[in-house]
Amino acid sequence: MPDGFSAGDTAFVLISAALVMLMTPGLAFFYGGMVRAKSTLNMLAMSFLSLGIVTVLWVLYGYSLSFGPDSFGGLIGNLDFLGMRGIGLNELAGTIPVTAFAIFQLMFAIITPALISGAIADRAKFAAWGLFIALWVTVVYFPVAHWVFFFDGGHGGWLGDRNGVIDFAGGTAVHINAGVAGLALCLVLGKRVGFKKDPMRPHSLPLVMLGSGLLWFGWFGFNAGSALAANGVAAMAMVNTQVATGAALVGWLVFEKFKHGAFTTLGAASGAVAGLVAITPACGSVSPLGAVAIGLVAGAVCAAAVSLKYRWGFDDSLDVVGVHAVGGAIGSLLVGLFATGGVGQTAKGLFYGGGLGQLGKQAMGVAVVAAYSFVLSWLLAKAVDRLVGFRVAEEVEVAGIDQAEHAESAYDFSAVGAGLARALPGLAAAAAPAGPTGGSSLGSTAGSTSGSSAAKPAPTAAPKSAENPTEKAAGKAAEKTEVDA
Repeated sequence: MPDGFSAGDTAFVLISAALVMLMTPGLAFFYGGMVRAKSTLNMLAMSFLSLGIVTVLWVLYGYSLSFGPDSFGGLIGNLDFLGMRGIGLNELAGTIPVTAFAIFQLMFAIITPALISGAIADRAKFAAWGLFIALWVTVVYFPVAHWVFFFDGGHGGWLGDRNGVIDFAGGTAVHINAGVAGLALCLVLGKRVGFKKDPMRPHSLPLVMLGSGLLWFGWFGFNAGSALAANGVAAMAMVNTQVATGAALVGWLVFEKFKHGAFTTLGAASGAVAGLVAITPACGSVSPLGAVAIGLVAGAVCAAAVSLKYRWGFDDSLDVVGVHAVGGAIGSLLVGLFATGGVGQTAKGLFYGGGLGQLGKQAMGVAVVAAYSFVLSWLLAKAVDRLVGFRVAEEVEVAGIDQAEHAESAYDFSAVGAGLARALPGLAAAAAPAGPTGGSSLGSTAGSTSGSSAAKPAPTAAPKSAENPTEKAAGKAAEKTEVDA
């Protein structure tokens, strides 16, 4: 290997890349548990589809557009690395092989469109979603990654390298980018059938908790790995990630308790993710105390922000806007207050004597990425809708998108329905009165709750032509089980 190569740094970045890859399945579980049971597989598959499409496009031209030599004013890379050509075993990016750097950055490109999928849960055609992923990463993510992440001695991306916007691991390029794109998509696709009328509660909170735990674990690679070396900056980024996430979890739960009167597991999971999002741009430039402040603010503000969809009338199914767009903006802006100048950056925030200069740069980065992402995402979603139709038919959405789009279901409810159909007649027979003067305690209890205190005579046998009421009840119960699922 050439001079400057570090085996330790290379191993660290490769492990970090694997951790970031795990975040996409973790996100799939997180989102999959938050939807109703009839949409579970579709939600999982939307994240997994990004693993396939983005990987192929990254090799073909994505890496070159994102990290190739700048071709025009810090806006986009050139095509020198099409098909990853010209990248050998001995090419270095700092102290690690370019291939290690490329695979690490690929994992960021994969999870970003997967984050968007939560905004349009329950109602998007799978093929249309795949087409949107391909167009969106090409037109939106790859250029924005070049703006933010490509450094070349002042000749790299126009936001990060040329104008000093601090984004250590993707608060703008990943989270604001995805969150605002999610807003554009849910406006184009419209509200779900029954929005604000029907209950749309998560069908599996254990899946949500599992997913958030995997995201938390993988995020150490996301943030600490962005140091691209096994050094003190990586260690501080990891500490800040843990600290801010814990603080945000507490902040969300406290807000939730005062607002709704309960500490929920969904709130704990969502608060943790909000903290992870907010610390992402700041983890390499603030102290642990700054991370506590960022986490607490993000937890409380994001908890409040997720309710805006009901007030403003947009159906962001799984709170992508409230957590990722708002959380990413909070973390990016608070860099301008809490940057110490002594971690991985020399710039100082307002609270450390740096004045308002860095805060202004951060605000510019947030505004530019948000505006670019929203406009382009809205146009691309409109184009996909015109070309192939983006939204499933209403009857498909009501019946369940899993069967229509994947010919599968996450759970086998037919066995549950059949079991109820067999069990209910027996239960009804056991509860029936034994005669005109007697009956089971179950039967008398049912009578006492009917609203009448007078005893009623036992019903006579039903005519043969009449429908058996217990069979009718069993059928309705089985049908309800399947529809609710």
